[in-house]
Amino acid sequence: MRETPVELLERWEAYGAVWRAVSVGDEHAVVDLCTCTGEPMDRLESDDPELIRFLRERAE
Repeated sequence: MRETPVELLERWEAYGAVWRAVSVGDEHAVVDLCTCTGEPMDRLESDDPELIRFLRERAE
């Protein structure tokens, strides 16, 4: 079973890395997956409504 985008971000954090929301729209989100020092390593792009909700809640 594949992990959801939210599970991916939570796992990323659990391993000490960081992520940054680049853009969060009503139907699409872009997130940079970074090293623990903040250097971008990968980019997550998704239209998953759960991810968009998660990112908006974390921004508050």
